[in-house]
Amino acid sequence: MTGAENLPAWAAVPVIFLLVLGGGIALIGAIGLMRLPSFYQRIHGPAITVTLGAGCILIASMIHFTALQSRPVIHELLITVFVLMTAPVVSMLIMRAAVYRDLRAQKNTFSAGPDDVYRLPPEEKD
Repeated sequence: MTGAENLPAWAAVPVIFLLVLGGGIALIGAIGLMRLPSFYQRIHGPAITVTLGAGCILIASMIHFTALQSRPVIHELLITVFVLMTAPVVSMLIMRAAVYRDLRAQKNTFSAGPDDVYRLPPEEKD
């Protein structure tokens, strides 16, 4: 019903490959999110893999609809560019907010000056 049965073999093979690859990469990122122990490690897995997985799926969509409609369909390229530009920036901002949160939680025992924004307080000796 979707027209996938009319998709030529030269387009079906890369579409299938890219969909499986993109889904596998996104799955690896989700598993990393579940299994890694700390927040900073957990954010790293999906930040890297989701961008690549979404790119593979969007390129597969572009090939699929280009072959079915017999004309270039390139609006997926715009989506890919926006994902590539925004996903790393969002991850960096989330990590920076977590660093500030951790530093603020430790501020009771350490007074940070303007030059100590990212410096953790000294370790207490037992």
